[in-house]
Parts: sequence; C-alpha cells; structure tokens
Amino acid sequence: MVGFKRHVFVCLNERPADDPVGCCLHSGSEQVFKVLKAGIVKHGLKGVVRVNRAGCLDHCEFGPSVVVYPEGTWYRIPTVEDAREVLERHIVGGEEVERLRMNPAPAEASGTDG
Repeated sequence: MVGFKRHVFVCLNERPADDPVGCCLHSGSEQVFKVLKAGIVKHGLKGVVRVNRAGCLDHCEFGPSVVVYPEGTWYRIPTVEDAREVLERHIVGGEEVERLRMNPAPAEASGTDG
C-alpha cells in the first residue's frame, strides 16, 4: 500500500521564550507527539498511520497544534490526556473530537491562507 490511512502532523516549532507569538514546543507538543507516536505502535497501526514532526503550522496561539489527514481536522491538544483521547477516538476510531477542534479553523475564521 502506498501512503497511509491517516497522516498526523504535530507542530514542534520552537521560538524564543520571549516571542509574543509563542510556540507549540513550549506548550507541550513534544509530549503530545510522543503519546501519539507510541499509541500508533500500541494499536498495531505502524505503516497504516503516520505521525510526523512538523515545523510551524501557523496557529501558534492555539498550540500545541495538530492536524489529521485525510480529514484535514485541526486540533488544539493542550495535554497528554487530550492526545490520548484524539488517538483513541479519531486516529483509531474515526470519530473527530469536537471539543478539541480549532473550530472554525483559524484560516477560515480570518479569511487568510494561514
């Protein structure tokens, strides 16, 4: 099989601590990444679902930012417990987690491309 059933991008961008925009790394995205990556292995989804490190996803104010494809669902995942919920419900189960969605997506809300 070429490609993946789902592809998950986790922002691990880092800016200086005093940057007013902030950054996902300082908001805990490394821990979110580790939980999602380990969860894929635990569920036997290696090769079916891919979790990747990403640079800036341009939604720093919502961080940690995560996007799941092919759905194109954008999440704000502030805790490892929330990461586990997205893993179980969306990545494994196919059900989006509404309470963690960036809703509406920031680019749609501002009318820009992000």
